[in-house]
Amino acid sequence: MAKTTPIEFLNQVKTETKKVVWPTRRETVMTGVMVVVMTTILAIFFLAVDSFFETLVRTLLSLAK
Repeated sequence: MAKTTPIEFLNQVKTETKKVVWPTRRETVMTGVMVVVMTTILAIFFLAVDSFFETLVRTLLSLAK
């Protein structure tokens, strides 16, 4: 393998960074909002599933008494 000097490496990094297409402010905000919405929906879903199983287990345990 060819050795790369630190200066060459930094130049390559600079060149690659110029190729990156950065998201716009609007895209970043929309993505953030979608993350919050999806996280909230999943939290509500898992709360419902957990509550269902809690009720089921409590019912089964009460039958064992």
